[in-house]
Amino acid sequence: MAQNLVQTQEQKLAQQQKLTQQQMLQVHLLEMPLTELEQSITAELDDNPALESTEPDDAFAHDDMEQSGNGSDEEEDFDSATEREERESALDDALSSIGQDDQMPEPSMYSSADRQSADYEEITYGDQISFYDKLKEQMVDVDLSEQEHEIMEYLIGSLDDDGLLRKDISSINDELAIYHNIYVNEKDIEHVLETLQTFDPAGIGARSLQECLLLQIRRKGQSKLREFMEKVISNYYEEFMNKRWDKISLQLGLDEDTAEIVHGELLKLNPKPGASLGETEGRSTQQITPDFIVDTSDDGEVTFTINNGHIPDLYVSSTFSEMLKEYQSNKKGMNRQAKEALLYAKEKVERAQGFIDAIKQRRHTLYVTMKAIIDIQKHYFQEGDESDLKPMILKDVADKAGLDISTVSRVSNMKYAQTRWGTFKLRHFFSDSVKKENGEEMSTRKIKAVLKEIIASEDKHNPFSDDALSDIMKGKGYPIARRTIAKYREQLGIPVARLRRK
Repeated sequence: MAQNLVQTQEQKLAQQQKLTQQQMLQVHLLEMPLTELEQSITAELDDNPALESTEPDDAFAHDDMEQSGNGSDEEEDFDSATEREERESALDDALSSIGQDDQMPEPSMYSSADRQSADYEEITYGDQISFYDKLKEQMVDVDLSEQEHEIMEYLIGSLDDDGLLRKDISSINDELAIYHNIYVNEKDIEHVLETLQTFDPAGIGARSLQECLLLQIRRKGQSKLREFMEKVISNYYEEFMNKRWDKISLQLGLDEDTAEIVHGELLKLNPKPGASLGETEGRSTQQITPDFIVDTSDDGEVTFTINNGHIPDLYVSSTFSEMLKEYQSNKKGMNRQAKEALLYAKEKVERAQGFIDAIKQRRHTLYVTMKAIIDIQKHYFQEGDESDLKPMILKDVADKAGLDISTVSRVSNMKYAQTRWGTFKLRHFFSDSVKKENGEEMSTRKIKAVLKEIIASEDKHNPFSDDALSDIMKGKGYPIARRTIAKYREQLGIPVARLRRK
């Protein structure tokens, strides 16, 4: 049967947003830790002769900064002349190579070769790279659509420091819709989560300790030992957590030697897979360079400074600027080599100015983000009591700082603040909320503090079960379910009632 082909024309309206090269540079610099930023600035100074720096301790400041008065006028003139000769020599060398090329250089601010030489994304510094970045690196090895890629990034950003995902899928679904305009069903998110759970190390992305252990067991080769390990965690998890190996051995029909082997292999599993990627709460603070220094005075005033480390003051070379003006004033009658020289000088000056602007934008973004966090959590910074942390999500900070939620997310995931009470990642100051019976919103940090206090004051000869703790919390105005009590208790590192009994 012949088929008739019908051609139709359809008009479709779609809105797309593409980042400019300058915006991409700003994002890259914003995400960088301080030590990596210092290295990137050094690389840019080496690559771009139109970019110059004034070290904080230089004898002679630049532009409108006051001079220190060290050295004579002759020395200043000599230094300036020497510097100009070096810049002119570098320009001449570059222009000579350009003149040998048959093609005119493209006047783009950041060519692909320049981006490779700056090596913004390839620089790694051991433990300075967070486990979030190491997980993102593995995303290139899996086939993801653009939407799945965004969901994957959000899931990775939602992981706790131990590598587990403690947000439920429905909450993530709501957040994706509200904050990122991503409308999918929960099965789509679970599909991406299953892919995340195939990343290394095994156990990443698990929603509970039980699932974390099972993910690790299922990575092992098929064997009788793996079969026993999986049965223990799947069917006798409570007994395993309560160390009732006699009951487990009896139920599985294991002899003493086999039970010992299975037990030993289970103890080798990692309950905190994020720790093996070097980013846990127990990590030494000496390895962390704080981006903010928060100071709390005795009278309660809270101030902060941005840690600029060894970042120098940057400015566009006056030599290059003057050369650019000279070329531009003689545009008429330019030969080919002169036009190439004009494009070269113009590109380098624009690139230098773009890099300087991106550094300034980074500093501004860090400032307004930290200021918003301190404004919201001022009482915590005054007292240092975690129970004083108010409910605060990314949107709260973004609204107060006048920034996009994704920008605040990047800052809070990658930056640290040194406070009077310790050095913390900015994520530490965020907290979800739970509504009390009177409608008042209460931070989960406050709830955990109340729970911890109740357990600390219990009779250790007759400790409270999770059901009893749930009833007590409800009596105090916190309607928390038993399973939520168990989750918070695990997060606090508090064992079950049986193991708390003396």
